Amino acid sequence: MRGNSVVPTDARFDEAIHAPTRLRLCALLRATGAAQFSTVAASLQLSEVTLSKTIRNLADLGYVQTSKQASPDRADARRTTTVALTPHGKAAIDGHLAALRELAGSAD
Repeated sequence: MRGNSVVPTDARFDEAIHAPTRLRLCALLRATGAAQFSTVAASLQLSEVTLSKTIRNLADLGYVQTSKQASPDRADARRTTTVALTPHGKAAIDGHLAALRELAGSAD
């Protein structure tokens, strides 16, 4: 065993993640851990409807989760939504990225 505690990710191409909007969302959440819905929509330049549908699809797969909380920036009762990768989602995106690296490496 190597001296570090990093467990190698099994490369696995994931059709559910590979769709462009899903891949972009998972990659963003992989880098940030979690993000507010409005921040994700702005960062990925997606409509709220498209982002909601994408999140719902990934949540159905167990890849992302959402949480709602009161907004400290608002005086009204509206809440903000935070989106995050689940451990299953993190493993899926890591495996997918590893598979893409393998594909890119074999293209040389």
